[in-house]
Amino acid sequence: QVQLVESGGGLVQAGGSLRLACAASGRTFSRNAMGWFRRAPGKEREFVAAISWSGSSPEYADSAKGRFTISRNNAESTVYLQMNSLKPEDTAVYYCAADASEGHQWHAPRPATEYDYWGQGTQVTVSS
Repeated sequence: QVQLVESGGGLVQAGGSLRLACAASGRTFSRNAMGWFRRAPGKEREFVAAISWSGSSPEYADSAKGRFTISRNNAESTVYLQMNSLKPEDTAVYYCAADASEGHQWHAPRPATEYDYWGQGTQVTVSS
């Protein structure tokens, strides 16, 4: 059974940092794109960042550029999201996602529909 388990969320003051981790089990994702999405209260789920299985050319939402960094450790089947300079508007449940196909070696997809496996989410709350 494939599982994606997020960790690292919590409460932080504006300007602070958090590092989210997503550990995959049940199969290897070393040749699969992985991404982070979030859903804020009362809002639709939105793309945050994604990384191809080679790790090159990560994709970021405009709101994340310059503040967030996505990375992965294929040997440990883990993807990370380093979030710096956090703002109250970053408050959301953050979800990890993995693509079941092996087609995205160089560029990771942005649409949520491209991802087949999802974690349960981890809450990030940024206080002002």
